[in-house]
Amino acid sequence: MAKEHIFTGNFLWGVATSAFQLEGSPYADWASWDFHLSENPDVTNHYIRYKEDLALLKELGVNAYRFSLEWSRIQPRENVWDDRAISHYQEIIDILVSNNIEPMVTLHHFTHPLWFIKNFPWHEDSSIDIFSRYVEKIVSKIQGVRYWITFNEPYVLLLGGYLEGCMPPGIRDASLAVKALRNILTCHSKAYEMIHTKNPQAMVSVAHNMAALAPWKRWNPLDRVVSKIAKYFYNHSLLDAFLTGRLAIKFPFKKTLEIAVPIKGKLDFFGVNYYTRIHVRFNPFKKMSVELRHRDIDGYGLTDMGWEIHPYGLEKVLRYALKLNVPLIITENGIATRDAQKKIKFMKRHIDAIEKCLKNGIDVKGYFYWSLIDNYEWLQGLDARFGLYKVDFTTLQRNPTNAAAYYSYLIRSRS
Repeated sequence: MAKEHIFTGNFLWGVATSAFQLEGSPYADWASWDFHLSENPDVTNHYIRYKEDLALLKELGVNAYRFSLEWSRIQPRENVWDDRAISHYQEIIDILVSNNIEPMVTLHHFTHPLWFIKNFPWHEDSSIDIFSRYVEKIVSKIQGVRYWITFNEPYVLLLGGYLEGCMPPGIRDASLAVKALRNILTCHSKAYEMIHTKNPQAMVSVAHNMAALAPWKRWNPLDRVVSKIAKYFYNHSLLDAFLTGRLAIKFPFKKTLEIAVPIKGKLDFFGVNYYTRIHVRFNPFKKMSVELRHRDIDGYGLTDMGWEIHPYGLEKVLRYALKLNVPLIITENGIATRDAQKKIKFMKRHIDAIEKCLKNGIDVKGYFYWSLIDNYEWLQGLDARFGLYKVDFTTLQRNPTNAAAYYSYLIRSRS
């Protein structure tokens, strides 16, 4: 008996990338933030070799491609716009469209122009006008895009930039973190309106990093408490804000803070980035009394970055997102490993999880594997090998892996 096809013809089979992680930028805050970039400032030289890389999409057989615009190239100085950079990204879009590949464009993927992060960081209200001008410029110039991501993983940006201080602007201040998040979500609202003014049929979202969160020791009531708080904040608080226009921020053993954010209903689909399960432990000696750990409980192993492989968690977080009542798209899912067979098993298990979701009536419209080629990984350098295509960072040669061939097979067999 022939296998029933669960994935419809308009399902988005794609790969995801970010501009800075492939091409770098001398004008970006990250260029001087991480010493790993000093020896490879152009990373894969994708800004020059983009046609070569885009040809790999056709080889894979994907029908969608998520990529970002590097803001610092487009606006290298506050009052300077580089129209050649905008034309460069428009050419990428034109190539995709000519090959029947749906572009999904990310406006903000962690990096900023250096002048922005120095003078108008997110906790300053002036950041709203500055970012909105950038979006207005893009929306007025870029043609041929239906799917937009305004911000990639705003909570990761918040945690890294304002609580841990490991990402620009390198601040450790919870009160400033709240202001920054409010301003970022306000910018999403403004971007949503600008995009829809130009194209009422546009599909606009954020890409929200979600994780399966569990207590380190289920018998420990303190582990259960901090796990529940972390799960609500990290996975659910943004979902509720899109439903109610109010963001509830709960820190362990502190009073819940509620702020108004103008994002109610401003969502056409929901982008889910899913990678792992995290175990949460109460530790009074850690910031906010929370310690995060990875454990190989299922026996699928850990990635090269030490993350637990937990495909069952994908269905779990998609069920969380059902409350939004919009289509769901997995905008990132991938594994850092040099072992192609491990990469193949990771893909199959997660796509099997999506198939189960579809059979159970969960409205999943797409899957984007991270990433097309090996790239720079934030604060990890060039050793985290996520790519379907391997990059020799000495010669910059791109070489296919067995995982690329297997992804092509999965697309053909399930479409």
